[in-house]
Formats: sequence, structure tokens, C-alpha cells
Amino acid sequence: MKGYKAMLFDLDDTLLNRDKAVDKMFLIISEKCYEDVKGSAKNEMLQKFKEYDNRSYGNGDKVKVLESFFDEFPPKYRLPRNYIQDFWNHTFPYCFSINQDTINIVNIIKKQVKVAIITNGSTQRQKAKIITSNLNSCFDKIIISEEVGFSKPDKRIFELALNQLNVLPEEALFVGDDIKKDIGGCQNANINGIWFNPHMIKNNTDIKPYDEINSFGRLLSYFT
Repeated sequence: MKGYKAMLFDLDDTLLNRDKAVDKMFLIISEKCYEDVKGSAKNEMLQKFKEYDNRSYGNGDKVKVLESFFDEFPPKYRLPRNYIQDFWNHTFPYCFSINQDTINIVNIIKKQVKVAIITNGSTQRQKAKIITSNLNSCFDKIIISEEVGFSKPDKRIFELALNQLNVLPEEALFVGDDIKKDIGGCQNANINGIWFNPHMIKNNTDIKPYDEINSFGRLLSYFT
């Protein structure tokens, strides 16, 4: 890895597949709150649930997600409003699992350079995801926005990671799926950003990533 001393990673939709976790969360809610729902009705509900979740992505308050969903699809058993946030906080993190190939790739990279996670979100939920996925033992540093008071794309959260790892901006790479928060943010801190884009989304911004990859294994090419 030419001159690099650290690789920094986003968490949701980079290391972890958040979309699959949302699918699992929906199944838990449908089993808990609804009578037997099948076929096209279930698919319609899932798509709407994903829409509501997507609108609140990055927002710690998830009450609106379920309240909106329950309003559109009245359940047999409706979760009390004052219980929704606790239910989400204690259920959603355990819907995540990690691809073993991803763990293997991170461990290979860790033999060469320092590795860290920089993630936006609530401390409780992000830590639970990381522990559930066994990522806590893989990384030298884990930085969560709520814990440190800065969120991507604020360059200060990236600078904090550099300081904690004792590396210069030009000695680090950042890998993330969000072109604005991840790639734009790290570039604000003079870090080269690798855009993880498995769904081949068109880049409609002025942000030009240092590189673009559609599979995690491509990161290993930096060693050859």
C-alpha cells in the first residue's frame, strides 16, 4: 500500500448491509403487530416500511417511522408511541450480520495498516451493531458521531480519527457508500475517498472520488 498508514471505513451500507437489516426489522414488526400477512400485501408493506425508514435515515428518532407506517397499515397490535424508540434501539442493531468475506478482507488490511470506523448515529445503536457483528475486535479505533459531537461530512470527525491514529491526511484512505457525507466529508479533511458503490448508482454531484469500487474485495488491489 503505497505510503498509506491507515484505512478508515464507514459502517452502514459499507461494512454492514443495512438494507438486509431493514428487511429483518420489518419481519419482526409484521410478526409482532400484524396478523398473518402474505404475498403482494406483505411486499407492499415492506416497500412502504423501507420508504419511511429511508426518509429518517441518519435521524436517531425512529418514532415517526413506525407511527407513519402504522397510520398507513393499521396493525392488530400497535406499539405505544412512548415505547417505539426503545423497541427500535433494542431490536434493530441485532438485525445486522456481516459477510465473513468482509471480516477476512478487513483482517488482511489490518496486517498492513491501521484500521478505524467512522460512523454517524446513536452511540447505543452503533455500538450494538458493531458488537453483534463481531467488528469490535477488528478495528484500532471506532468513532461514533453522537459520542464525539461531530457528524460526517464535518471534517472534524475525520481529523479526530487521524489524530487518534497518529497519521497524516495523505497517509489515509476512507471507504464509504455516501458520496456526499463520506466522500465529500473525507475530502474536506484532505483524505482520499474510495466510493463503495455496489448498486452502481450514478454520481450526480460535483464530488469526484479518488476511486470507485463495487465489491469489497477490490480494496485488496491497493496492496498489489
